[in-house]
Amino acid sequence: MYTSFFGLNEKPFSITPDPRYLFMSERHGEALAHLVYGVTESGGFMQLTGEVGTGKTTLVRTLLQNRLPDNADVAVVLNPQLSAIEFLETICEELGIDGIEEKGSSKALIDALNRYLLAAHAEGRRTIVLVDEAQNLTRDVLEQVRLLTNLETSKQKLLQIILIGQPELRELLARTDLRQLAQRITGRYHLEPLTRDESAEYIEHRLRVAGALGEIFDSAAKREVFRLSHGVPRLINVICDRALLGAYSNESRRVSRTLVRRAAAEISGKVYVSPLLRWATPVMVSMGLLLIVVGGWSFYSQPQATQKQIAATVSPVTTNLALELPDLGHQEPAFNASQAPLDAPLPEVTLDEQLRLAMDLTNFDTALTTLIERWGLADSSCEQLVTMGYECLGQRGSWNNLRQLNRPAILTLTDKLGDSHRVVLTAIENDRAVLSIAGVSVSHDLDVVSDLWFGQYLLIWKPASGVAVALNPGMRDPYVGWLRQSLATIDERYRAEPLDSELYDGGLADRVREFQREHRLVVDGLAGRQTQIIINSLLASSDTPRLTNYELAKD
Repeated sequence: MYTSFFGLNEKPFSITPDPRYLFMSERHGEALAHLVYGVTESGGFMQLTGEVGTGKTTLVRTLLQNRLPDNADVAVVLNPQLSAIEFLETICEELGIDGIEEKGSSKALIDALNRYLLAAHAEGRRTIVLVDEAQNLTRDVLEQVRLLTNLETSKQKLLQIILIGQPELRELLARTDLRQLAQRITGRYHLEPLTRDESAEYIEHRLRVAGALGEIFDSAAKREVFRLSHGVPRLINVICDRALLGAYSNESRRVSRTLVRRAAAEISGKVYVSPLLRWATPVMVSMGLLLIVVGGWSFYSQPQATQKQIAATVSPVTTNLALELPDLGHQEPAFNASQAPLDAPLPEVTLDEQLRLAMDLTNFDTALTTLIERWGLADSSCEQLVTMGYECLGQRGSWNNLRQLNRPAILTLTDKLGDSHRVVLTAIENDRAVLSIAGVSVSHDLDVVSDLWFGQYLLIWKPASGVAVALNPGMRDPYVGWLRQSLATIDERYRAEPLDSELYDGGLADRVREFQREHRLVVDGLAGRQTQIIINSLLASSDTPRLTNYELAKD
């Protein structure tokens, strides 16, 4: 419903375990490494646990689809609520073992499984049993799992078993009667929820995979998502999906903290308030009660004389007052430029003072007009620019980010009184920024500007196809051909054959990652806005406005 409104190819926060959306946080990377180790090394047990919704199933899907060795056969048990016989039958069915003489006999099942494992071992193949939701296994099944590890040759185990479950699995295996099984586990890993920074990166990652070309959740919204979800990916998905729907209903292109809080309330049926308000409410109530008590005591304890004095203060009284001015002492005369020597330096005006002097002219419309003029375009709005084949990109970044994009940009500066100003960054010359403040060009050290700039900027760029399209691995689009040819033109190292192919295959994704790594972008293989803008900057004509073209910036 909201996908086209936000320019997405699909819903980014589906709760189905799609490996394409796997966000490789530090914890998820370590967990996947443990799983890969389990399927590539010989025999024994591996245990992976984590809270509900932390991404265990997505990791398993990723393992099965992308990380299995060619010589591996896997039996996946998704429903662990089985008897010991049913458990053995499920494994045999998954491995395609036929010809079992006596159905329902554990001995016949184990004998057939043992013959299969010996034959697979002779062919150099490995056999893996992966059990999901393993915390629901009964004691009898766990004992059968232990016995399966006795299937071995003189040198190695024939079967690798991976148990995946919730934290209760750790408690289950810690029981005294299961200590023999616990002692055979050769690797354990517990998957923790995401941190606050990882949660923000997770949200952006899923949006990029779904085709987002700009920031949809502002920073406050991402922090609120983390606070309400505690970093659990599944809860992040549910909250973000509902928040996007709420923003679409309000016709808002950005998701705010309020929308996130409202979405969480709709999902849980609870009313969420900000931590500050939750802390302040009891304090305010306590202070109110204290004021009532103190006020009541003061009212009843005041003597009658005081009440008469209060009444007298409101009576009209004519008084002859002599105004006494304080002795200010010696005062330095104000600076007068007409009386100063010709070689005397003028007082330095700070950037903060310049912004306050131009307060009425440092609004967004004025800055956008200046930025559009640098492109040689007629005065317009961001909405009208889209019809002309251009686009406004607003997000947060750093000086290095702006140098890479190499485009003039509107910076949002905040003066020391807290007022916001929009100025245009027209050039970066070494360690100095050239700014246009209400049409007046000034130059300041980057450190000086950084004191007032918190990373928010907006720039204009021109997509090669006239419409901004995020290019993702696996998609087929005529714009993919432009990407292939552009990368090859920039450097032969980025050439991905065939150049006329419209399929975004693995070879092209590898070349995009190389390009992103060398240009210090997020290395994800997705050709989003920033990747395309840098490609455009490297191939653009000389009349395209750039930050590094100082002469053009001064015109």
